[in-house]
Amino acid sequence: MTNSILNDPFKNKGTGFTKSERQQLGIVGMLPPKVQTIDEQADQVYQQYQSQSSALEKRSLLMSIFNENRTLFFKVFSQHVAEFMPIVYDPTIATTVENYSELFIQPQNAAFLSIENPDTIEESLKNAAEDRDIRLLCVTDGEGILGIGDWGTQGVDITVGKLMVYTAAAGIDPSQVLPVVIDAGTNNQSLLDNPLYLGLKEHRVRGDRYYAYIDKFVAAVEKLFPDVYLHFEDFGRSNAANILNKYKDSQLVFNDDIQGTGIIVLAGIIGALNISKQKLTDQTYLCFGAGTAGAGITKRIYNEMIAAGLSPEDAKKHFYMVDKQGLLFDDTPDLTQEQKPFARSRSEFANANELTNLTAVVKAIHPTIMVGTSTQPGAFTEEIVKEMAAHTERPIIFPISNPTKLLEATAEDLIKWTNGKGLIATGVPSDVVQYNGIDYQIGQANNALIYPGLGLGAIASSSSVLNDQMISAAAHSLGGIVDPNQPGAAVLPPVSKLSAFSDTVAEAVAQSAVDQKLNQNPISSVSDAIQETQWKPEY
Repeated sequence: MTNSILNDPFKNKGTGFTKSERQQLGIVGMLPPKVQTIDEQADQVYQQYQSQSSALEKRSLLMSIFNENRTLFFKVFSQHVAEFMPIVYDPTIATTVENYSELFIQPQNAAFLSIENPDTIEESLKNAAEDRDIRLLCVTDGEGILGIGDWGTQGVDITVGKLMVYTAAAGIDPSQVLPVVIDAGTNNQSLLDNPLYLGLKEHRVRGDRYYAYIDKFVAAVEKLFPDVYLHFEDFGRSNAANILNKYKDSQLVFNDDIQGTGIIVLAGIIGALNISKQKLTDQTYLCFGAGTAGAGITKRIYNEMIAAGLSPEDAKKHFYMVDKQGLLFDDTPDLTQEQKPFARSRSEFANANELTNLTAVVKAIHPTIMVGTSTQPGAFTEEIVKEMAAHTERPIIFPISNPTKLLEATAEDLIKWTNGKGLIATGVPSDVVQYNGIDYQIGQANNALIYPGLGLGAIASSSSVLNDQMISAAAHSLGGIVDPNQPGAAVLPPVSKLSAFSDTVAEAVAQSAVDQKLNQNPISSVSDAIQETQWKPEY
C-alpha cells in the first residue's frame, strides 16, 4: 500500500501531502521535501502550461496532471475554464482522437467494452469503477465523433473529455464518473489498415446483434449503478435516436448530440429573439445538415413552437431540412425517422426539382433562422447570406459545425455580409468582431453551456427521467441571461462564466423535476440539493 496512494489520481496530492500525512501514509522520502498548497501547485502547472508552444503540447501536459492528480487538474481547469476548454475538449481533442492508438499511455479509468464479449460487460464495468459510487456514466461507440466521423475505440477520448467538462463546469465529483467505449468495430479503413490501432479490426456490427448488446449494457449499468445518469455521446446517425428513444421514458438517459445541441441552439435563438424583440412562432427555420444533430435541433425548436401555442400541423410549416441532396421531400429515398416529420411535399413548390442546393432553397423559402450542422466548410456563402438578409430584418445564423476547419462561415464574414444585422453563434470560439464602430460579441453554441448543468440538476434532484419540460427549462434559463440592450450583444452567455451558468441551468432543471414530482428522494430546497451534490477541487 505504501506508495499506491501516489499512483491513485483520485487521492494523490503530490507535494500537497503535509508532513504528518507523509508520516501516516508511509511515503516519507518519496516526495521532494517542500509541502505546497494546492494554489502554489496550480500556479506552477499554469506556468508550465504557458511555456508549451502548441495546443497539442498543452493538452499533453494537462493530461499528465489529470492522470496523476485529479484534484489539482480540476483546480487549474476551474481557474482557466474558457482558455482550457478548446485544449481539453473540442477542437484539440479531435487530433488526439485521431492519434489515440499512437499516443496511448494509459486508460484513464475508462471501461473498454467489446461487442465480441457480451458476457464480460458487467465484470468490465465493475473493474473500471473499482468500488467508486458512479453517478454519471458517459458512453460512446465512436461512430460519429464530432465532425470527424468513425474512430472506433479511439473515441473513448471523447468520453474522458466530456466528463472533465462536467466536473469543471458543474462540480460533479470526478471519482463518481465513468468513461466507457463500446467497440462494435469500425468502418474507418485507415484504422483497419493501421498496425497500431488498439480496437477491433472488424467492420461495424449492425442490427439485432448490436441492439442486443446495447440492451445488455444498459441493464448492467442499471444493476451496478442504480442512481446513474447515463450520457450517450457521438453514436452514429443510424443508431443514436433509436437508442435514446428506447430508454428515455423509463431511465435517466441523455444524448448530447440529439438533445444537448438542440437545447443550446434553442437557448441561442431565445437570446437572439430577446435582442430582435421577435416571436419564435413567426420564424422560418432552415436546417442545413440533417443528420443526428441537425434533426435533433429541429425537433427541439419544433417542440418549443408547440409549447408556444401552435398546433403540430402549423408548427411543421415553419421547418425546412436541407441535406446533401437538397431540400428533403417526403419522396426523398432513405429518410431517417427523425427527418420524415419535416420533409416537405413537392406540390408546395413550382420549382421543386430545382431545390437541390442551399442557394436555391434559401431563395425559395426566405428563412429567418439558418442553422448549419453540415460539416461543409464555407457552405454559407456571401450570396446565400445576402439573399437571406434581404428578406428579414435580423437574420439568425448559427454555423455550428466543428472543429474550426468545418465551419459553414466565419462570424466575421456573417457580420459583414449582413451589415451588422445578423445574430450569430458559432460552434467553436469566435473572437469579437469589430464592424462600423461596434464590437460584436459572438456567442458560442457550445453544449458545455448546457449539458453539465443539465446533468447536475437531474442528479441532484434524483429525477427518474430527463423529459422535455426539464430540457425546455434549461434552454430558457440560459437564453434569458443575454443583455438585449447592449449594442453587439452575444446571443449566448460567455463560456468564461461556465460554472455560474451551470448552476443556473441545474437549478431550473432540478426545480422542473421537483415540480413534476419526478424526484425519487424528498427535496425541500433545490439549491441546497445542488450544493450538497457539488464537489470542489480542494485538499
